[in-house]
Amino acid sequence: MAVKKRSKVSAEFNMSSLTDIIFLLLIFFMLTSSIVTPNALDLQLPGKKTSPPPPKSKNKVVAIDESGAYTLNGAPISLDGVERQMEALKRIDGTKAAIAIAPSGKASNETVVAVLDLAYKMQVRAVLVEPR
Repeated sequence: MAVKKRSKVSAEFNMSSLTDIIFLLLIFFMLTSSIVTPNALDLQLPGKKTSPPPPKSKNKVVAIDESGAYTLNGAPISLDGVERQMEALKRIDGTKAAIAIAPSGKASNETVVAVLDLAYKMQVRAVLVEPR
């Protein structure tokens, strides 16, 4: 008398535990991504209602041409000169210090970001004017 063994291997996979893990990971990444604040430049564009324009009497406009040369109110200046002018502006105006940046349409991003970075480090409000 031969005894036959009837055992079949089931090839099913239970997806419920996998979906639970995926939802937990999704919730974790959503919560942690909202906590992390990016270290980015605080750009204040001229069209916003929340940022008043700088005072007309003390307007400092840094223009950047396509070759990367800086001018402050029409006079040529180096990046170090822009930094010194921002320091002087910060001493005079304090927390209300503001500077306008007017890049050329063909100016490189590096030259514009260099001035924005200086303004960010010195806590001077920078208003980016539309490229000309």
